[in-house]
Amino acid sequence: MMNLLLDTHLILMAATDPRRLSEEARLLLLDSANELFYSAASLWEITIKRGLGRPDFQVDPRRLWRMLPINGYRELPVTGEHGIAVETLPLLHKDPFDRLLLAQARTEDMVLLTKDLKLAEYGEPVKLV
Repeated sequence: MMNLLLDTHLILMAATDPRRLSEEARLLLLDSANELFYSAASLWEITIKRGLGRPDFQVDPRRLWRMLPINGYRELPVTGEHGIAVETLPLLHKDPFDRLLLAQARTEDMVLLTKDLKLAEYGEPVKLV
């Protein structure tokens, strides 16, 4: 069993167009032995980038927030410990949202699933799918 934290783009793909997920990602998400998590930071990121008019973030965050638990995802809140843990990360990736997701995964002993090659440079607990 693994606790899987999905990065924001994978959450969006799983919610809007699961066919875009890799075969490996689909298998991990469908494996009932795995616990699926999304971060409150991902909803914050979607809300901000949607407000900026980014075409890849046009999902209604309120609807997504309501639908994720129905589809088996558990919310991971952002804590002070997560925020402080960002300080220990080398600056391989400049996106503050992705850095927070990585800090959460490390702090909570989760695997962070991503398609982001830059984020994957951090190594464990990041899994490129």
